[in-house]
Amino acid sequence: MLAAVPTQARTPDSGTAAVAKAAALPTSWATVVNSGSGKCLDARSAATVNGTAVQQYTCNRSTAQQWSFTDTGDGYVRINNRNDAGQVVDVSDVSTADNAAVHLWSYGGGNNQQWQAVDEGGGAYHFINRNSGKCLDVPSASTADSVQLVQYTCNGSAAQRFQVAPVTTAPGDVDLGPNVVVFDPSMPSATIQSRLNSIFQQQEQNQFGSQRYAVMFKPGTYSNDVNVGFYTQVLGLGQSPDSVTINGAVHVEADWFPPQNATQNFWRGAENLSVNPTGGTDRWAVSQASAYRRMHVRGNLALDDGGWASGGFTADTKIDGQVRSGTQQQWITRNSTLGSWTGSNWNMVFVGSQGVPATSFPSPPYTAVNQTPTVREKPFLYVDSAGAYQVFVPSVRANSTGTTWAGGAAAGTSLGMDSFFIVRAGTTAAQINAALAEGKNLLVTPGVHHLNQTLQVTRPDTVILGLGLATFVPDNGITAMRVADVDGVKVAGLLFDAGPVNSPTLVEIGPSASSAGHAANPTSLHDVYFRVGGQTVGKATTSLVVNSDNVIGDHMWIWRGDHGNPGTIGWTVNTGDTGLIVNGDNVTMYGLFVEHYQKHQTIWNGNGGRTYFYQNEMPYDPPNQAAWMNGSTQGYAAYKVAGSVTSHQAFGLGSYCFFNVNPSVAAERAFEAPDNPNVRFQSMVTVSLGGTGTIRHVINGRGGPSNSSTNVANLVSHP
Repeated sequence: MLAAVPTQARTPDSGTAAVAKAAALPTSWATVVNSGSGKCLDARSAATVNGTAVQQYTCNRSTAQQWSFTDTGDGYVRINNRNDAGQVVDVSDVSTADNAAVHLWSYGGGNNQQWQAVDEGGGAYHFINRNSGKCLDVPSASTADSVQLVQYTCNGSAAQRFQVAPVTTAPGDVDLGPNVVVFDPSMPSATIQSRLNSIFQQQEQNQFGSQRYAVMFKPGTYSNDVNVGFYTQVLGLGQSPDSVTINGAVHVEADWFPPQNATQNFWRGAENLSVNPTGGTDRWAVSQASAYRRMHVRGNLALDDGGWASGGFTADTKIDGQVRSGTQQQWITRNSTLGSWTGSNWNMVFVGSQGVPATSFPSPPYTAVNQTPTVREKPFLYVDSAGAYQVFVPSVRANSTGTTWAGGAAAGTSLGMDSFFIVRAGTTAAQINAALAEGKNLLVTPGVHHLNQTLQVTRPDTVILGLGLATFVPDNGITAMRVADVDGVKVAGLLFDAGPVNSPTLVEIGPSASSAGHAANPTSLHDVYFRVGGQTVGKATTSLVVNSDNVIGDHMWIWRGDHGNPGTIGWTVNTGDTGLIVNGDNVTMYGLFVEHYQKHQTIWNGNGGRTYFYQNEMPYDPPNQAAWMNGSTQGYAAYKVAGSVTSHQAFGLGSYCFFNVNPSVAAERAFEAPDNPNVRFQSMVTVSLGGTGTIRHVINGRGGPSNSSTNVANLVSHP
């Protein structure tokens, strides 16, 4: 079997000797390099399922090539892979034969999963299987990639010798855990594609699962098809979108929900990449919570997949060709540059964007605002010229149009990893709060993180950046996060998921009666999502309360679930009164989606508020009219501006009803506001979806109805 056999064969060492010799093994994650081939021990395609081949592959610093050695206490070790520490190197079928394949398998204490690590000096070892007495071996002493390892009679050859070394990190490198997958342009396209496919296959239909992924591409050019599933964030690690080029596609389809219905394509994102789409057109067929940011498409972009799609958000993006909205019901495009736009249905809003249609609401329903009054783009992770991770925090812009990057480097500040505390699986709320109290920023790795105490953000300019739809769940009815009334906090890329014990609020920005001004350096929320029910039973009286002045909301989906895992949805099950309450003055929202709450969806009590695009569905599930009454008024307005407010602006608002539990239910109005010339609404639409229920008026006593006879009602302006 082996190409070369040394003159003196080696026999297995005794268990006692192995105990002493194995003590030199690294105690942290390590690479395992075959002395004969120079290749790294590798979990094929970075998979983490039973039966994944253990192969040799060109060393690439991936987590699939990082291993730890856990002492069994009696002279042997199990060899764990970093992508899933529960998986160990295992001899297939408990075989004792030569050439038996070696793969990963969940550790169950079997002798075929335990190895003597015999120290040969200088960091080299050979590994003897406890069950068979055979050595870990590269078959035929091959030097090729993707050769699966085997066991073979120990013979002292280089094919059975492995150099073990602790994983070294460059300055600024961080451990982001197994659910952050980093690709380098030196990696073979087939290897990258295999890993992309395995993630997508797991996530394509995984609407209410707990798995989360961030898929990151280092600067360079790739030829791959990146199909983006649930809870998957795909992002480039360059300082410009053009630093990473994908020749192929970065796309979302609706094949899993025939007939190509994209109305449930939620919770995903693409950021900071350029795409040369195969065939000239890429597709991003999504609905809520699916941000498309800081992208460059060198071609066209389609926003549907043939069936219905229910809305989305584009920002800081350049599309060289045409955007085709197709069946999209509504969309907001902010600070972007397009070759052109075609298509419309109910509500298309463009803010601070170039190459977009002029206002023509309702025929077609386009609303264009020439400049974005005040905005900060979302912070993002990148690698610098030395290969170290940094977080770039863009500056606030006033009265802006177009992207931050197409004309040159964006204005802003870079923060090194030494200023961040990394939230990983198992990190406690107490540890997070201690880090915040020390002045640290937070980088939250993909996963579902439970909190048994409220996170307290008190330092001005704190950055809290989630990767891969990182999720916080408050336990025991607490509030998940409170932000003090301070300047410049940035919260981005997080999903707050209500727990089964009712929380009075999920997130609070500023304490009650906050009064400090923050116009020069506002707190901002970017791709921050809220969920009440769906994955588990959830209860929260109000999801988000904004008490501070000058806060910017930049794409939020605040959702009481209308569907989910069995037992998690129902009028008395996943309870929530209101999605958003704004008490602060001069608060600005871009891309605000609030749906299915049981009273008012949004209540605006502060002065000087501005909303650019609002999408709402009223609760589907009032059992009868009596259960959904606001005093003597039938139903609750979806967007209520309090009677005390003297100034407010809102552009491009849609509210829909679908009272499928009891179609006789009606809402008196969708929007409610005081009659004041400085409280102004432009471009409003109401829809009775399938004629299932009634919205009598668009705003106050004007416009409408939307019902089984007239599904869609438009109103150009108010007052």
